[in-house]
Amino acid sequence: MDVLAKKVAIVTGASSGIGRATARLFAREGASVVVSGRRHAELDALVGEIEEAGGHAIAVAGDVRREEVAKALVDAAVTHFGGLDVAFNNAGVVGETKPITEMSLDEWRETLDTNLASAFLGAKYQVPAMLARGGGSLIFTSSFVGYTAGLPGMAAYAASKAGQIGLVKALAAEYGAKGVRVNAVLPGGTDTPASITNAPDATPEVLAFVEGLHALKRMASPEEIARAVLHLASDASSFITGTAFLVDGGASIARA
Repeated sequence: MDVLAKKVAIVTGASSGIGRATARLFAREGASVVVSGRRHAELDALVGEIEEAGGHAIAVAGDVRREEVAKALVDAAVTHFGGLDVAFNNAGVVGETKPITEMSLDEWRETLDTNLASAFLGAKYQVPAMLARGGGSLIFTSSFVGYTAGLPGMAAYAASKAGQIGLVKALAAEYGAKGVRVNAVLPGGTDTPASITNAPDATPEVLAFVEGLHALKRMASPEEIARAVLHLASDASSFITGTAFLVDGGASIARA
């Protein structure tokens, strides 16, 4: 059975990695999907893949830091597919990794705007559309960094991702009685193009270090994280809201 049959979903950061895997999975499970990112060609290719497999998708390219993009995504969902039931606000950046004493205010704001202000903007337009449908599921990609772990040089990233969890809790309390569930998924190390393990200068030692942070002693595939997001999007999680949902391979509890 398609668990998202007749649902309409938005997925940001869909050009690659977790967002792309989630958009494809949502479509396979019956959802009509609005995909977003900054890379037009990659989004068009994703829409082509989904449609070739029999699914329904449209692309809206843009920067999630811009309010007009947040509005355009919801407008596209309503205009093309009739409404909005699920939003996966996944777009984000690691940002500059350096000691806080060496970070400029512009660098700090860049990370906070991309990860946290964009979450606010997404919710601002997505929640009313969900209320018009009698409810929905709002999901954000946060991180165990800033929640169960602190890593040197990642103050801006940790602050932005921890801020998302605070936003999730507030929104869940504010809109739960009206049928909108709000959760954050907290991935561990995931094998995506943006991972430090795939950087041009990454060494086998870097991969071994990252894998060793997890109790499972490996990284996740984007598809594994996507399946967790699907759970939060579907009615299988109908009594789950306000949570920081760890999908981190045990990174939060591993000590050796």
